[in-house]
Amino acid sequence: MTQLDLTQNEAATEPSDDVPTKLGRKRDHTRDPEILEAALDVLAETGYDGMTIEMVANRAKAGKATLYRRWASKGELVIDAVACMKSVDLDLANLPDTGTLRGDLIAMIKPHTIEDGEKKLQVMAGLMSMLSRAPELADAANAAIVEPRARVNRILLRRAVERGEISADCDIDALSVLTPSMAAYRTLIQRKPVDRDFLISLIDGVLLPAVGITPPRP
Repeated sequence: MTQLDLTQNEAATEPSDDVPTKLGRKRDHTRDPEILEAALDVLAETGYDGMTIEMVANRAKAGKATLYRRWASKGELVIDAVACMKSVDLDLANLPDTGTLRGDLIAMIKPHTIEDGEKKLQVMAGLMSMLSRAPELADAANAAIVEPRARVNRILLRRAVERGEISADCDIDALSVLTPSMAAYRTLIQRKPVDRDFLISLIDGVLLPAVGITPPRP
């Protein structure tokens, strides 16, 4: 057999990137939530610089190779963990429907313990450290932090348009990112917790006036 024949034979048997191979075991994602929670714990405790994939694997009682097959880098693991943290309270199929935009927005505010707030601040501090070292992950971080809540806001704003509560001329895409962006700035830059009072101040002082609704007097 010639070298050309050997090359052609290898090309014919090598799996293509475009055609999924049927060989090998299907990747198991059932442990992802535990691993992501472990990543958040380690990130909060050690910061981004001190965090390692091995630490997360040990905390989650998983093999380090398992994590590397799922996440190519520590930064990607952190992004997914933060995205999971941000979306855990968001059930798009069961959003509140109180009959008013303000009522819906306030109903979305979930109670959190002081410990939860402190942990989130530490996680966000770790995320900020990561972005300073890997700015190419900024878009992914924005999608993880801002987009989940912005998506909910778009749904609630469209509802308000449909019932005639706000004008159809409102720029829903721009308005939807107002509150989550300001909340992200508060945690990432100011290092302050995002509590119920702060969120209500954003709803009544920023978002409702922006859509032409006068909030109730305190």
